[in-house]
Amino acid sequence: MLRLSEEVQRYFSGTRLRDYFKFAVERPFFGLLTGVAATVLFQSSTATSVLVVGMVSAGLMSFYRSLGIILGADIGTTVTVQLVVWKITDISPVFIIIGGMLWFSAKEKWKAVGEGIFYFGLIFFGLSIVSDAAAPLRDHPAIAALFRQSQNPLLGILAGLVFASVIHSSAIPISILVILAQQNLMTLENALPIVFGANIGTAVTALIAGFVANVNGKRSALSHFLFKFFGTVICLSIFPLFVSLVEYLSSTVAQQIALGHLLFNVVIVAVFIFLLKPFSYLIERIIPGKAEQLPIWPEFLDERCLAESEKALECVRREMHRDLVIVSSMFAHGIRLLKDFREGARKDIVYVELVVDNIRREISDYLCKVSQNDLSPGLARKFFDYSGMADDIERSANHVMVIANLARQKHHSRAEFTHWASAELDEIYELVTANLEDVTALLIAHDPQRVSKILEREDRVDFLVKEARNKHLERFHKGICQAEAGPIFVEILIHIERICDHCVNIAEYVQEINE
Repeated sequence: MLRLSEEVQRYFSGTRLRDYFKFAVERPFFGLLTGVAATVLFQSSTATSVLVVGMVSAGLMSFYRSLGIILGADIGTTVTVQLVVWKITDISPVFIIIGGMLWFSAKEKWKAVGEGIFYFGLIFFGLSIVSDAAAPLRDHPAIAALFRQSQNPLLGILAGLVFASVIHSSAIPISILVILAQQNLMTLENALPIVFGANIGTAVTALIAGFVANVNGKRSALSHFLFKFFGTVICLSIFPLFVSLVEYLSSTVAQQIALGHLLFNVVIVAVFIFLLKPFSYLIERIIPGKAEQLPIWPEFLDERCLAESEKALECVRREMHRDLVIVSSMFAHGIRLLKDFREGARKDIVYVELVVDNIRREISDYLCKVSQNDLSPGLARKFFDYSGMADDIERSANHVMVIANLARQKHHSRAEFTHWASAELDEIYELVTANLEDVTALLIAHDPQRVSKILEREDRVDFLVKEARNKHLERFHKGICQAEAGPIFVEILIHIERICDHCVNIAEYVQEINE
């Protein structure tokens, strides 16, 4: 299930992600539909909720807009259980074979699809093995009595909560309940409290993810948990009526359990979908604080300006300035990870890098439309230079991503830089930060003195990087530094230097435009 979720997220990243979130944030109802669709694809509401918490934490989505997607995820997770009721488990080998063939023999673009189908089949094949293993239990009096005799609902809630928390999924334990019911080992009254508990348990993973998120990420995680908690309280308070309704809808226990899971989440949506505004206000009071939201699409690329090339290129300049501000912030956070690594902060950089990539694509598309106009020699030069600048900005973000991943590698390998290495990095970092600040200022107004300072700092950075590598080799041969820290240190130097090179490229483009 984890691998399936990863593959789907990878397949639907980039431009697809941009388009889906544009759809999702327009209205809570659209967010609801997006949450359903995402969870059906991921086969895990936990994966959807954790992704949403990460997006909110990175500022790509407002806290309020995330609530509809979280509610939709709760509906989407019921599909997996219904597929078990329909005995998709019986044909799971077909999915495994087709997915495996695509994965290993298809063209590159179909490999990810094949891998996803393979993992999808593997989930249900695993559940079919559970079904086969549970069949002999029907004839065991003690086991049959354990499941069929009336149990304390609170114990059932606790069991479902713990099970779903451990495996990060509510669909799997509820599917197992369906399998036990198909073997005549489970009653509806015993199953439903476990279903309620499993739904609370699936919110625990998002709650844990929220601990390392910013204010809005914490709010989204807490909201998910409270949706499930209050849903359980409501359904327990009307438990006899809830059971009677489910029994009325179907005559088989397996189908009743699946319907109970669906009805539980429908109750949550019905109660909260029209209360999202006051609910979000309440959560903001519980977890006070402010967090910036980062728009995932351009703010300044105005289609109405395309008729006038000069105005259109001015829109591009303003959007590049915003993009460069984002990259500068990414760089500061990426370097900070080297001393204080937090996985949540690294994921924020991953999500923000998607925004930078998206802005680069939007700028390219916008410039293509501008190119259809008659451009004077001066505007033509600006057109081509802006295209190069946008590329340099996006590549700088890519280097920051590598630095963030190197910080994770450093943390996991427990590698420590010597105080000499840290001091060398700090000096180089300050120079590159100053260059990023000056380049950002150049996109507002040309200043030859800033260009000169950028070039001077670049020469200094080249010298310091070369010197730092030589000093590192000396420390390595003397046994002063850790062996595993060396390659990480050298690669970080390379990527910081590349970011500085891109700053110089942008400064030279600005100089060329203003000659």
